[in-house]
Amino acid sequence: MAAAAGKAKEEEAQRLLGEAERKVRGAQSFLGGLFGGSSRLEEACECYARAANLFKMAKNWSQAVNCLLRAIEIYTDMGRFTIAAKHHVGIAEIYESDLLDIHKAVAHFEQAAEFYRGEESTSSANKCLLKVAAYAAQLEQFPRAIDIYEQVGAVAMDSPLLKYSAKEHFFRAALCHFCIDMLNAKLAVQRYEEMFPAFSDCRECKLLKKLLEAHEEQNVDAFTDAVREFDAVSRLEPWLTALLLRLKRSVPGEHDLR
Repeated sequence: MAAAAGKAKEEEAQRLLGEAERKVRGAQSFLGGLFGGSSRLEEACECYARAANLFKMAKNWSQAVNCLLRAIEIYTDMGRFTIAAKHHVGIAEIYESDLLDIHKAVAHFEQAAEFYRGEESTSSANKCLLKVAAYAAQLEQFPRAIDIYEQVGAVAMDSPLLKYSAKEHFFRAALCHFCIDMLNAKLAVQRYEEMFPAFSDCRECKLLKKLLEAHEEQNVDAFTDAVREFDAVSRLEPWLTALLLRLKRSVPGEHDLR
């Protein structure tokens, strides 16, 4: 039954894909260009987007990506960069969850961020950039991740609405510094405290200082205890746990974080 449902969705997606192509051809004809060419292209893009959703439901990921790419091409030509950015995010999410191609996911998040920035949608651009930073750190591209976290953190600390999130961005940047060099991390923490005095009092900053001290003293138990205490209050997400495990391995000892 599931196979039949998937087949039906794919058939409907193919029908919508054909309809979209017909609308594009109609809009590109001489008469179509004179009479409602733009609206036909918009209708075509809507068909592409609906087809992409059906292809995703049928687990035909490559066709879903192709439909969204076609819509992006048209929206970009029309100067509709915000919706083009939204479709880039959609493609990135397919690559990160279903096709498992992180490099392609990053490329589409970056393109989405660029389009959002061009439309002055700073919040949406930053969400995409933070995804790029997380993957950059995962791929051990720490300088790239640091640049993004510091950039987004600097914007956040000057905004009354976003100020609270600045500490998280600086925390992540400092951990990335730590993965490169302990002294770099110490200097980064000092700089963040000077830039954003509220950072000094947050739990994330206190954790960083404990970790730096434990690492300097080669005290793996103190490192483990600091992480455990923090995690007891604020559950660490897998991304942070992975970075902390990496850092802990550079401290003599064989205990686990948990």
